Amino acid sequence: MTLQQLRYIVTIAETGNITEAARRLFVSQPNLTNSVHDLETEFQLTIFNRTNKGVTLSSDGETFLSYARQILEQVSLLEEKYLNVQERKPKFSVSCQHYSFAVNAFVDVIKEFDANYYDFTLRETQTYEIIEDVSRLKSELGILYISSKNEEIIMKLLRQHQLIFEELFTATPHVFISSTHPLADRSVLSLEDLEEYPYLSFEQGDYNSFYFSEEILSTLDRKKNIKVRDRATLFNLAVGLNGYTVSSGIISKELNGENIIARPLLVDEYMKIGVIKQKQLPLSRYGTSYLNALKQHVSQ
Repeated sequence: MTLQQLRYIVTIAETGNITEAARRLFVSQPNLTNSVHDLETEFQLTIFNRTNKGVTLSSDGETFLSYARQILEQVSLLEEKYLNVQERKPKFSVSCQHYSFAVNAFVDVIKEFDANYYDFTLRETQTYEIIEDVSRLKSELGILYISSKNEEIIMKLLRQHQLIFEELFTATPHVFISSTHPLADRSVLSLEDLEEYPYLSFEQGDYNSFYFSEEILSTLDRKKNIKVRDRATLFNLAVGLNGYTVSSGIISKELNGENIIARPLLVDEYMKIGVIKQKQLPLSRYGTSYLNALKQHVSQ
């Protein structure tokens, strides 16, 4: 095994295509294929499954990739410290539900490392995709919530994918509405108060079951329903149509402006919001920094 072989594995996994990986690595495709084959033979495992559309990581390959990335990161740290070698472009990805504190923490990580080159990704995406992203190492960390209604299903999925859930905080449900909403002057709101207003939620694609809903109490029947894919659209509809959504109550004025406010919802429920990560793998320095930043923001 060589460091070059590990770099090959990481690049192939990122591109999903041997030809594209060879182009990025400035090596011939046969040499790249042979190098991967030699590594698979040495470790007696299949790292990639070959298909007509490209390559995908096998189950063993996903674990191998995570260790390869950690080794390369440690080598990079050694080179920075003792050889004065410029750090290679760092890579870090997070997949999350639509939480402003997740964005704020992401900003903190970028500012902390202040690199000249980096390749960071923040995916605000659907719940099932968050679990898949982390299980396939597309993202190092994921952020989602569990409640009494979805906990059994979500935790079962996490166990199946060898993931663990680390709770950040427990929140009581809040309603997000416009600051000009007719109910904005209320200190608390009930479901009855909201009955005539459009309910806004995030669309979950093929997994549009209430178990994967980003909004708690999604099983309730509502007269007016609007599903969206991004946070900006949801908040625009909240302002334009006096719509509402149900979330944790944590909101960032810096990111979302003064137009959106949170009010407690009178229901007997909870939201345990936390981080999911690989069970057996330690976090990278970026993952550790991001987790610390998350804890700082939610504590505030």
